Amino acid sequence: MRDITLSELQRLQPGIDEADDALQMDQDSFRSLYERTARPLWVYLCRKTGSVETADDLLQETYYRFLRVRTPFESDSHRKNYLFRIATNLANDNFRRGKEDQLPENYEARDASQHHPQGADVTNALAKLKPRERDALWLAYAEGLSHKEIAESLGVKPTSMKILLFRARQKLASLLRGAQ
Repeated sequence: MRDITLSELQRLQPGIDEADDALQMDQDSFRSLYERTARPLWVYLCRKTGSVETADDLLQETYYRFLRVRTPFESDSHRKNYLFRIATNLANDNFRRGKEDQLPENYEARDASQHHPQGADVTNALAKLKPRERDALWLAYAEGLSHKEIAESLGVKPTSMKILLFRARQKLASLLRGAQ
């Protein structure tokens, strides 16, 4: 093994400093962002993965990756969309690796039916949609994101988002009519 020279050490030093600079938010700014976004993001991850524990893990990883990114953000809305994009990618990666947990059959339906009998029908119908359709509907109606924001969060072309949501709503309505 050879010794490292001073010039090689100095070349490595900027990389170390850059890693420390990547955390661009101060503690108060991050706390404020976290308080506004953590709960909706966790609920989204929980519904997407079907596991509280997996949602907890992915939420932590989402914020870690968010803090490490060097993207200049235009607004809080842009930050929120970026968080959902990271979370969506992590959940999709988790699914591809086969690490997702499966809920017991009708887990959410039983819980929803305790308060609203129609809740069980909606939950069962949503379960029959494709994951991207479910995610798009959730982001549109539970989170109130615009078509452009949903497209950014899901990594889809903005021009195709309107038709994706339209078809997802049609399919959900058809499933709900069949449940009655």
